[in-house]
Amino acid sequence: MSLLMPDSGLVFWMLISFGIVFAILAKYGFPVIMSKVEDRENQINDFLQKVNNAEAILAELKTEGDNLISKAKEEQGRILKDAMQRYEKIIKEAQQEAENILQKKLLEANELIRIEKENAVRDIRKQVTELSLNIAEKVLLKKLEDEKEQIELINRILEEYSPN
Repeated sequence: MSLLMPDSGLVFWMLISFGIVFAILAKYGFPVIMSKVEDRENQINDFLQKVNNAEAILAELKTEGDNLISKAKEEQGRILKDAMQRYEKIIKEAQQEAENILQKKLLEANELIRIEKENAVRDIRKQVTELSLNIAEKVLLKKLEDEKEQIELINRILEEYSPN
């Protein structure tokens, strides 16, 4: 039980030892420890400040990025709209040109048909005239007395000249 109830001399020397250790620590140990704690606190504050600055810069960059994306989307929309207008214009011009060419070709074809028709009519008239002259010549040469014989002769001559 002597350990639980120390002597007064032991308490005295323990207090003196504690005072000396405390004085040495107060003079040499605590200032070093306190400076290290303050340095660490300053480092932590600097890191926190840098983190806050980085977050602010990151937020600013995110805002700039969002702005750039929205501007790019607007530009893309404008470019697509412009391209669509150009496309429609080119299509309309091509359709108009095709229609003009078609009209020109139709006019040329109609003119060609008209010319061919006139030539065909002219040829038919010429052939009819020649045929009539040949028939008249043969009729006159034959000098038939009967009208029935004349009609038979004309029919026979027509059969000779028919394209079948």
